[in-house]
Amino acid sequence: MSRFRFLGSIMAALLLSQSALAADLLDANAASEEAIAGAADAGTAASIVAARPFATVGELNTLLSATMNEDDLESLYGKLFVPINLNTASREDILLIPGVGRKMAHEFEEYRPYSSMEQFRREIGKYVDEDEVARLEMYVTLD
Repeated sequence: MSRFRFLGSIMAALLLSQSALAADLLDANAASEEAIAGAADAGTAASIVAARPFATVGELNTLLSATMNEDDLESLYGKLFVPINLNTASREDILLIPGVGRKMAHEFEEYRPYSSMEQFRREIGKYVDEDEVARLEMYVTLD
């Protein structure tokens, strides 16, 4: 196999795996109640659907934190989230992304305003590897 074909295969596999990751994270504002029930229990799914739309993930968190502990919330946010706008999200909303601590939240904020997702990848890629950048990208938008 030529080097170019091999590299093309690797790139295709990476793109597919990133697409699969993005497909696994449900948008709490857009997913069906049935899809949400696959990530949470039926009562929680019904509560989420009844309270939509959420302007921020913080609103979702306020709803869910009344009945869920922090560990359960972090686990759920690995499956279901309200995407945050990189340029306008509050620090509190950024900190709701599973695995993001104060230092990484600071890095998200430091590079504002973001003009493209490529800029996000480049800047955040200074601190974490490509897989982690791809995971974090599932939670953010420039909309």
